[in-house]
Amino acid sequence: ITFYSRWVYLKFMSLKISYKNSYPKNKIDNLLLFVDENFDISHLKKYISVNEYAFINDLLKVSDKKSNNVFFDISSKKKIILVSAKKNLKNSDFEGLGAKLYDQIKDIKQSNFIVNSDSIKNTSKNIIGYFLHGMKLKSYIFEKYKSKKKNKRITITVIGKNIPTKADQLKFTAIEEGTFYARDLVSEPGNILHPDEYAKRLNTLKKFGLKINILNEQKMKKLGMNTLLGVGQGSIRGSYLVTMEWKGLKNNSKPLAFVGKGVCFDTGGISLKPAKFMEDMTYDMAGSATVVGLMKSLALKKAKVNAIGVVGLVENMPGWNAQRPGDIVKSYSGKTVEILNTDAEGRLVLADAITYTEKKYKPKFIVDLATLTGAIIVSLGSEYAGLFSNDDKLSNQLIDVGEKTEEKVWRMPLNKNYDKLIDSKNADMQNINYVGGAGSTTAAQFLQRFILNKTPWAHLDIAGMAFSKYGGALNSGGATGYGVRLLNKLVEDYYE
Repeated sequence: ITFYSRWVYLKFMSLKISYKNSYPKNKIDNLLLFVDENFDISHLKKYISVNEYAFINDLLKVSDKKSNNVFFDISSKKKIILVSAKKNLKNSDFEGLGAKLYDQIKDIKQSNFIVNSDSIKNTSKNIIGYFLHGMKLKSYIFEKYKSKKKNKRITITVIGKNIPTKADQLKFTAIEEGTFYARDLVSEPGNILHPDEYAKRLNTLKKFGLKINILNEQKMKKLGMNTLLGVGQGSIRGSYLVTMEWKGLKNNSKPLAFVGKGVCFDTGGISLKPAKFMEDMTYDMAGSATVVGLMKSLALKKAKVNAIGVVGLVENMPGWNAQRPGDIVKSYSGKTVEILNTDAEGRLVLADAITYTEKKYKPKFIVDLATLTGAIIVSLGSEYAGLFSNDDKLSNQLIDVGEKTEEKVWRMPLNKNYDKLIDSKNADMQNINYVGGAGSTTAAQFLQRFILNKTPWAHLDIAGMAFSKYGGALNSGGATGYGVRLLNKLVEDYYE
């Protein structure tokens, strides 16, 4: 954020937003005004000319009011846009309205717009902030590797008194930058963002005030992190466990811990995946990207909380030294695992990461995120992440903030009766359920065994949420950054 004398300038991808106290000198810009669900425009007389008011009032008699946004061509250079907003809309609804508007204006000829914040009747805190937040989240594009890039820049000038404070602008900016950073990481191809490069990028986050510690293979071998190391041993790239610490409190209170699966590319290893759609396996590190994006957000907004982010970074390849089905490895926890399928690798990465986090940091809770199972997509599609937990309080908090942010979670069962499906004849456990069924639950049941001290824990299986072929309410397709906003809200509502 760069502060000027009377307004703030924010740049987000193809969208530029500024705040001013009054109309700019150039009044030709398109004008956006808010109305209620009945499109009552009586309160708009003071914001537009008499002729414009009469023109719009007449056309509203025959306009289709089913859409939230109605466009009126005042001239070849100016549009007036009415945004219909009900009185009792939630913050997430306003984000959706902003995102929908961005979708409608991004391809039209005009590129300069004025938003009159005083025209909105809803006086809830930060309504305009959430509206703009939705626009900015929707504006994200990943064009890094295109020789011809979209050069259009949309400029939004917000006038009036009903605008976010500078503190709230900083909060929104921090969440957006964290979400965009997560999307950038997931969008990178596997030949670019391999574990070596990923670890280097994370080291640069020190400039935001995060304490970064990188455990390489040699350090992890000494600690006995053999389930994580086994996944990456077939690749020419290194494997890493990276910790990111944010200390926002002066005291030494227990930190909140977030753990992410960072399989930068997943071929399945010796248990090779089918060729079709394997290119999508660049997003098998989305859980780690969420954790990284969250930690960047917390640092940018200087969150008043102590938090730890831990990510395991590996590449699962069928190389000459790759892990074999039938191998038995000893985890950092001391428990042994029989590898029956090398494509059930994410839980092996998380196993060591979870135990290390619990032992070293003794956190208040642990939330792990992973694109762990295709079975969760069969269960929940792309509407909810699967939530598995040993703690009702933490589960209810996640469900609550999921509804508030529209990054929803659905609690799935854990039960000791599932243990028999992952008990091994040759080791303490096996990494898949060979009987079949309950694939997501048995994976979570496996992870739960690596919580050794009854720490409150939640596992989010985000396989259906991390990547969208066709786009969603707040993203235009591709990496979604799912979880960054969810976990920011968890911290903000319950732990700051």
